[in-house]
Amino acid sequence: MSDGEFDYVVVGSGAGGGPLAANLASAGFTVLLLEAGGDPCATNETGRFMYQVPIFHAFSTEYPPCSWNYYVRHYTDDAQQAKDSKIVRTEGRDYIWYPRAGTLGGCTAHNAMITVVPQDDDWNYIANLTGDSTWSANNMRQYFERLENCHYVPAPGSIKGDIDKAFSSIGGLFHGKGNGQDQTDGHGFSGWLGTFEADPKLVLKDHELLQLLLDGVQNALREHLGPVGIGIESRFDPNDSRFRESSPEGLVFTPMSVANGKRNGPREFVLRIQQQFPGKLTILQNALASRVFFEGTQAIGVEFIEQAHLFRADPQATADGSTLQRSRARAKREVILAAGAFNTPQLLMLSGIGPREQLAKFGIAEVVNLPGVGANLQDRYEVAVISCFARDFELINHATFSPPDPQPDPYMQQWLKEGSGLYTTNGVLIGMILRSSKELKDPDLYILGIPGTFRGYQPGYSKLLEYHHNRFTWAILKARTNNSGRVELNSAQPWDPPTVNFQYFGDGGRVNDPDLDAVVTGVQFVREMNHRLADQGLIINEETPGSIYSTPDQVQQFVRDEAWGHHASCSCRIGADSDAMSVLDSRLRVRGTKGLRVVDASVFPKIPGYFIVSAIYMVSEKANEIIQEDA
Repeated sequence: MSDGEFDYVVVGSGAGGGPLAANLASAGFTVLLLEAGGDPCATNETGRFMYQVPIFHAFSTEYPPCSWNYYVRHYTDDAQQAKDSKIVRTEGRDYIWYPRAGTLGGCTAHNAMITVVPQDDDWNYIANLTGDSTWSANNMRQYFERLENCHYVPAPGSIKGDIDKAFSSIGGLFHGKGNGQDQTDGHGFSGWLGTFEADPKLVLKDHELLQLLLDGVQNALREHLGPVGIGIESRFDPNDSRFRESSPEGLVFTPMSVANGKRNGPREFVLRIQQQFPGKLTILQNALASRVFFEGTQAIGVEFIEQAHLFRADPQATADGSTLQRSRARAKREVILAAGAFNTPQLLMLSGIGPREQLAKFGIAEVVNLPGVGANLQDRYEVAVISCFARDFELINHATFSPPDPQPDPYMQQWLKEGSGLYTTNGVLIGMILRSSKELKDPDLYILGIPGTFRGYQPGYSKLLEYHHNRFTWAILKARTNNSGRVELNSAQPWDPPTVNFQYFGDGGRVNDPDLDAVVTGVQFVREMNHRLADQGLIINEETPGSIYSTPDQVQQFVRDEAWGHHASCSCRIGADSDAMSVLDSRLRVRGTKGLRVVDASVFPKIPGYFIVSAIYMVSEKANEIIQEDA
């Protein structure tokens, strides 16, 4: 591959780069897609199960052939960081384990597959910031319809779809009042990403226990929303475009990127396009990009090292990169970086684009002084409330939640034979969307009910999920947070992971923090709901946070100490031309350069929506359109 030439060189096969490479190739361009990891799904049966079986998503984050283990800081202050029960001691300091994926498909190969579009304001904010109306929600929604292949809403033209449309026109659709603006209600039915909504009965087979749990949830929602709240008695679809203006609260579907019982995503898309257009899309695995090279400020290609398990976040890393040959691939049109919120700013800085002091510190020749590279790092805040139920959940009794060893359990047998059953889900039983404050225009809390134990990410967590058969977790996620951390170089070597500090809650110094107050409100809501369930004899006690955290101040301290996230983003942000800290213009071009763009989670000026992968997919579709326009 040394000195190969392509129209486009794309670095990273995840949610941004994978679909973009496939779309450009199918449009007739020659594309090289560089992926630092391999494809364990294609090389062994265990890898296939870890990728394809939706219920194994937690286990896949700890599967060595495709895992990258980052160790990040939530706080600069050592004393505050040490309060987190999930800390990992390494190199003399306390860190938090942050699982990433080094494999074809990137982190879409191990995520929980939740596919929920952002709210309109997330897109309109970018449009207003840049003055580029193509970022408005009215325009951006088309990209989701373009990429989705929805399997849980009847397609237009089907018998059920026509019946539902008729009922909708008279206001009788079961999941809320429509405005008749769109026959497909914001869904697509012919895109590359299959979506599916799991039946809660698959997750919790004890129907009596499920009904008692739902009754408790509905009573709590009635008190929070009043008797007319949407989604109290039934669930609404958060991706239904008819709810864009009302932004309702209540019980929700939690759509997943699952098709025919299996995880699907960029991996399937790029492999399919490679088969269809073998002369157009070249996928090079185990190729770690080391830098972009330039003629002046014109990006003309990417330097890389072909070696499996080279990046030192890889638990199987053994190679010494300094002894390995570096190859080059030239881009006749553009280089596109899609390596994620950690590795894209790292690669830019290794290439001479970033804060001047960072480049000088490691002796890197400056191409463009861009102080915003690596700044503005954002994530969600999530915490868990875990309770002990009075009796075991029936689903646990015969499920091992692991590949055949040596024989498959009954649920695995059902998945193997029929592609159905519990293992086609991600384990989420129920979802709720709420406002932490009535004054908010849009809801900002997404609360997930999960049978099992999940306190956040720490080594070994996947084995603890179902260790106790009577634990239930409410995971509380705060959308649109205000944290602002930084990614910095750790060395000038591309195989060394960068230094990552999220600086939670203003690095612990923010007074009257609205994010902190919102998460506390979520904890209080869940606790009130659990009190009702305890009155019915369902719950014995609260395990996390536990009774030692009872006052509002104590709950605040619990959130400060124990919050986590898994949606790193915003470290190469889009911004206005007048903003010295913006890295990209509204067409995703790296400022001060030519022929260089970024298309991944790092591009957002503020973290969008509840679950970031859908927003990245939409940006990737938009990038395909504007790149072809410029071509």
